[in-house]
Amino acid sequence: MTDRPLVAGVDTSTQSCKVAVCDAETGEVVRMGRGSHPDATEVDPAHWWSAWEEATADGLLEGVAALAVGGQQHGMVLLDDADEVVRPALLWNDTRSAGTARDLVAELGGPQAWADAVGIVPLAAITAAKLRWVRDEEPESMQRAARVVLPHDWLTGRILAAGGGFTEWTTDAGDASGTGYFSAATREYRPDLLRLAAGRDLGVPRVAGPAEIVGRTREGLALAAGTGDNMGAALGLGLRRGDVVVSLGTSGTAFARHDHPTADARGFVQSFADAENGFLPLVCTLNAARVLTAGAAMLGVDLPGLDRLALAGEPGAGGLTLLPFLDGERTPNLPEATGAIQGLTRANATPENLARAVVEGMLLGLASAVDAVRDAGCHVERVLLIGGAANSAAVQQVAPDLLGAPVAVPAPGEYVAVGAARQAAWALSGAAAAPEWSVPVEATAEPSAPERGAEAKARYAEVLASTYPTSA
Repeated sequence: MTDRPLVAGVDTSTQSCKVAVCDAETGEVVRMGRGSHPDATEVDPAHWWSAWEEATADGLLEGVAALAVGGQQHGMVLLDDADEVVRPALLWNDTRSAGTARDLVAELGGPQAWADAVGIVPLAAITAAKLRWVRDEEPESMQRAARVVLPHDWLTGRILAAGGGFTEWTTDAGDASGTGYFSAATREYRPDLLRLAAGRDLGVPRVAGPAEIVGRTREGLALAAGTGDNMGAALGLGLRRGDVVVSLGTSGTAFARHDHPTADARGFVQSFADAENGFLPLVCTLNAARVLTAGAAMLGVDLPGLDRLALAGEPGAGGLTLLPFLDGERTPNLPEATGAIQGLTRANATPENLARAVVEGMLLGLASAVDAVRDAGCHVERVLLIGGAANSAAVQQVAPDLLGAPVAVPAPGEYVAVGAARQAAWALSGAAAAPEWSVPVEATAEPSAPERGAEAKARYAEVLASTYPTSA
């Protein structure tokens, strides 16, 4: 046990609440806690509180001086005048708001108008589209609502309230920039766009600075502003220019640090703020690690078995191409899409090729995301591969050729929680920049056959265009 100050970071994610207690100077994780969330696309935030209590039981936070919360982005939490939850929170992966997202895009004058206004073109995932859905489908809920906050905002406020230190709702620029009514470029809310979405005025959290302490509990625990999960992961990884993170969790993301905001009218690249006064252009897909889980179930094997089959399959899967849209898709914007396998013949119909197509299909969806981040002006020197599916031996071997860059796999870790802890350490120190914490890398690989990767990407693009002609 270290005698140096301890800080804690929380990852209140789609599936669970994870809490990492870290040495404030080195970032070493000294203990961890975890609690489970329901597997749903709308959740009563009370479950997040129960998971927080489970994760921090048995004195996990003993000796902790500061804490920050990283959370799943875009989730819509409506509160009434008494700060009671109006209805279950709609999460980022709830696609019922696909139609209202299209309505909002049209009403402002098209995708370019949104890209210019806030750097984001509304999709089903975005908070603004969820507000419009509630306005249209549950007007009584919207009438009861007094304010809207995000999941990390809600848990930060709830921790402070339980500790007697709540004074106001706060957020940070990183998470706020994923709402559709906050501009990463100006670091300001757009009340007109919030009104367009909700049909009325709603209160919003104050945007705190990246290293600001937003409150203290009666026991003296300081809470930093917190941030969105992707911004927290960037902090946890110590992301530098030239790095692109590809995260293979429930969703798939590709993001990089940048000095300037972006404005992609296609809606592929979302112009987020990061948690360090910069920018974090990001592409998000709905389908990542669970594509491998589904492929393993389809083949009747476990995940190591899927790896063995995929590595025995031939590159290019003998001409099989999987569109991995098993839960619809966010990028490209195809919320009603389904998965598809093309190119099946008697000659290539083997378990090995099918397993290979599953791995390649998941990665090809993210290869398009990496290309979009490149096109946004981010130089790509290497890809940092994180998330549950990054541990797959087949993924690690196949990724460099398909992603078109050297791939580094950091040691497994809860990087959102560690990034939130790093923010807490920064706030505690009062320094001008976040502390330098090292991140060990466990594996690196260079592209070995980039021409094969290019062929696979071209075939994937052809199958996508023929199956979903409006996807470009």
